[in-house]
Amino acid sequence: MATGLRQRWREKARRTIQERALDLFDERGFGAVTIEEIAAAAEVSPSSVYRYFGTKEGLIVADEFDTMSQEALEALYDRADPVGTMVRIVRDYESVESGEAGEPVPWRRIRYFFKEPSVRTAFLASLDRAAQRIAPLMVDRHLTATQARVAANALVFGYFSALEQWYLDGGVRPVAEYVEEGLAPLRPIWSPDGDTRAQEA
Repeated sequence: MATGLRQRWREKARRTIQERALDLFDERGFGAVTIEEIAAAAEVSPSSVYRYFGTKEGLIVADEFDTMSQEALEALYDRADPVGTMVRIVRDYESVESGEAGEPVPWRRIRYFFKEPSVRTAFLASLDRAAQRIAPLMVDRHLTATQARVAANALVFGYFSALEQWYLDGGVRPVAEYVEEGLAPLRPIWSPDGDTRAQEA
C-alpha cells in the first residue's frame, strides 16, 4: 500500500512539474526558461526536477511509458492488434483532463516536439527506446526477431509521423484520428493471414 501511495505521489509531482514547465515555455519560450525557474513555479527543488526528468527536453518528452514496468507494458499491449493498442493509448491521452491552458497536457507537449530541434532529438531517442521494449513482444509465429524489430520501429516512428502531420495541419482533427489513419497500412503485418516468416529469404 505504501509503495502504491508513493508511486501515485511521484506521478502527481511529475505531472505538476511538467504542467508548470509548459506554462512557462508557452509564456516565454522554451529557450528562455531555466530549470531553476521551473522548480520555483512547481514549488520543488531543482534537484527534484533533474531527478524526475534529467534535462529540460525530458520535461516535455517524458510520459507514463518511461516509468512503466515491462509487466505493465505486456498487460497493455495487444499482440493481435498493436496498431489498436497505439490508438487506444492516444484516445486515453485525449481524455486526460485539460490543464489551465484549456488543452490536454499531452497535446501541449506535442507542439514542442516539432518546434524545438533539441526536443525533437530527445523524442526520437525516446521512441527508439520504446521500439526496443516493444520488439520482443512482437516475436511470434508470424514475425522473426528481425521482422519484429522492423515492425516495432515502423509502429513507433509511424506514430511520430502521424503526430507531425497533426501539428502541420494545425491540430484540426483529434490526434487519435491521425494516428489511426497513419498506422492503418501497418495492420496487415499482424493479420492472421499475414505470416511473414514464409517470405524470408
